[in-house]
Amino acid sequence: MSQPSEFTDLIHVLQTSVARFGSRPLFGTKQAGEWHWITFQEFSDRVDAFRGGLAELGIGPDDTVAIISGNRVEWAIAAYATYELGARFCPMYESQLEKDWEYIIKDSGTQVLITSTTPIYETARPWAGKLGALKRVFSMALPADDEASFLALEARGRDHPAPVAEIDPDSICGFIYTSGTTGNPKGVLLSHGNICANLNSAIEILPLYETDTSVSFLPWAHSFGQTAELHLMVSRGAAMAIAESIEKLVENFAEIRPTVLFSVPRIFNRIYDGVHKRMAEEGGVKKVLFDAGMENAERRKQLQAAGQRSSLVELKHKFFNKVVFAKVRARFGGRLRYAISGGAALAPEVAEFIDKLGICVCEGYGLTETSPVVSVNLPDRRKIGTVGPALPGVEVIIDRSVVDDESSDDGEIIVKGGNVMKGYHGLPEETAEVMTADGGFRTGDLGRLDEEGFLIITGRIKEQYKLENGKYVVPAPLEELLQLSPYVAQAFIHGVNKPANVALIVPDRAAIGKWAEEQGLSGEYASTLTHEKTRELMRAQIEEYGKDFKHYEQIRNFELIPEEFTIDNGMLTPKLSVKRKVVMECYEKEIAALHAG
Repeated sequence: MSQPSEFTDLIHVLQTSVARFGSRPLFGTKQAGEWHWITFQEFSDRVDAFRGGLAELGIGPDDTVAIISGNRVEWAIAAYATYELGARFCPMYESQLEKDWEYIIKDSGTQVLITSTTPIYETARPWAGKLGALKRVFSMALPADDEASFLALEARGRDHPAPVAEIDPDSICGFIYTSGTTGNPKGVLLSHGNICANLNSAIEILPLYETDTSVSFLPWAHSFGQTAELHLMVSRGAAMAIAESIEKLVENFAEIRPTVLFSVPRIFNRIYDGVHKRMAEEGGVKKVLFDAGMENAERRKQLQAAGQRSSLVELKHKFFNKVVFAKVRARFGGRLRYAISGGAALAPEVAEFIDKLGICVCEGYGLTETSPVVSVNLPDRRKIGTVGPALPGVEVIIDRSVVDDESSDDGEIIVKGGNVMKGYHGLPEETAEVMTADGGFRTGDLGRLDEEGFLIITGRIKEQYKLENGKYVVPAPLEELLQLSPYVAQAFIHGVNKPANVALIVPDRAAIGKWAEEQGLSGEYASTLTHEKTRELMRAQIEEYGKDFKHYEQIRNFELIPEEFTIDNGMLTPKLSVKRKVVMECYEKEIAALHAG
């Protein structure tokens, strides 16, 4: 059977792949120390059964099934079973706040809720019959003989099969609620056609085959993990090993030896930090070899860019690649062909570093509202510092009218194409604000296109602010640079209508603790942060990692704060974006004092 040129809906995706790759492995999970795999056909059989179970509960076209769970085989079963009934699937994160779950369940009109763990089930169970349209709550953690268990509902459907619905590609397949840095989350309505437009474009340009395997750790509740990994890998007949946890990623990489990886910058930032820390600690011959290898890799890149080649440089590269760099790549299992990075900006310094190690990272860009991918670098067509050219069928327009700076080439990024959402659920005014008259989506992101059509992201319009001298500052890229320091966990820069920028710095507690011990500093962690030696260290780090800041972007004053920005304290969204308004409100006095100092 040949691969169709275009998928029309997500049911079409699964049915086609089951027909072509039925006996091939799809999902791997680790149980009792061993990896167990379920084939495409076995997965499809369980989807059929669960579809029958949902139908027995009365779920049909345009109804909503929600789930609170991390990545699991059951997550994918529930999603595809919901699609096959013409219903809408609404995923939520296990890490979200209870009030967010309640809001989303009510706003989306959820009728059936599936939960993963016992604590989440016990929290949600009382909501049935009381919260919005919610009727039933099920749990993956309950035994098969409990009627509220996932397995019981699946068994019920096996005894009462239900037909697959006819799907209109324009019909909504799901909600993905943006975690938003202010206010309640907004339900992004994505159709089967939206997601399939993204899949069809990706299939056209990405080298992905049925022999490929990934280690899945990006949450499928997020549009990047859901479309770019789950649906794309299913569409290509490829396999996914579901990671045990972020902490066990390196162990899982070694066991699975993935060929492709869908990741976020923090994974590569960890490699950057970890290798630099290890080299600094070990020193000696290892550090000399590593530095020499990186220097040679840089020389090799320069020659390649100029269309030149040096036998000596190539000979050195062969040596360093085997003796030094291969050991780093082995942490990914040693078979990795390329990695797709998205979800946030990858610092160019990190990208260059990873590239020199021989790991091909293709950075892309997208938003939930664009299903999500807009542009991506490719293994054979990359520019570090950009997020690549637009996908086939996607148009990127730069609206410079929103930038009050004649010297800038930046503008708001507008996206047009079949991947653009149908709108925000129940929010016509908010939808109208972001949509252009001809169907384009205003991203709220600042960027520009280079002469070859590669997109460069420069920040968020809402985060951009003006200093007292009239100069514009986009804080996020500056914060990312400071966070490359091994001593900085998080940074927050502020300077709205002020003479200069100031920063709140959350130190890396482990790194500072080790440094303090070496310095002979004793006492509580909080007191260590106020010590002048610690401030001198951080001042030097800000100077070093902020050396590329423009003169007016420099940090004039800073405060070291012991508490991290987290989801639990409300300062981070589930996808780990900083809620700037919340941070400013929490540290209003400290920020004011920094500006006054």
